[in-house]
Amino acid sequence: MVKLGWLGSALLCAGLLGCASTPAHVDGPLGALDIVTTPAAALDTVWQPRADGVIAVAGKPSGFIATRDTYTDYRLHVEWRWTGKPGNGGVLLHVASGPKDGVWPYSIQVQTKHGAVGDLLPMAGATFNEPLTTAPGAYPPIKAHVAADSERAPGEWNNMDVLVRGGCIDVTINGVAQNAVTIAQPATGRIGFQLEGTQYELRNLRVERL
Repeated sequence: MVKLGWLGSALLCAGLLGCASTPAHVDGPLGALDIVTTPAAALDTVWQPRADGVIAVAGKPSGFIATRDTYTDYRLHVEWRWTGKPGNGGVLLHVASGPKDGVWPYSIQVQTKHGAVGDLLPMAGATFNEPLTTAPGAYPPIKAHVAADSERAPGEWNNMDVLVRGGCIDVTINGVAQNAVTIAQPATGRIGFQLEGTQYELRNLRVERL
């Protein structure tokens, strides 16, 4: 397994939202992260690793932080919690070049929004084989989680485990299987963390290639 690298220097992403670009050298198992926000922000003002291994994520400005490495078949483990009033957020799978939906990239989101944890959202034209639970044409498109809500109380740590193999995505939240889709497109890409206005914390981020 490899840990997601802890980053202390700034990197502004070019091209996605017309942001300026500043290269940054980063040491870590996964190399550099990109930050894509509107307005543009420096990574170290939004993503702040601490000595105890916890990463404080500011939650704004709106956008996302993503690995520069891409993944196709893998296991992903994420632990997160809300540090104040719970709000909106998500983990982006297979962030890829292509169409955009405002600040959101072509990807598949695993929702961490309070009250909707484990929902899957095909972003910016992404697709999967299973039907949505939202009405045709509804925005955003959602495939809701299938089991009883397994999110923990605000302030407690939540665990997300995602298995991606052969275009299939299985999502488990706090040990409860909550969602599964097949023939996901895009089927490969980067791993991202959304910034949707609410601060939160991350820890024990792990990716295992299969």
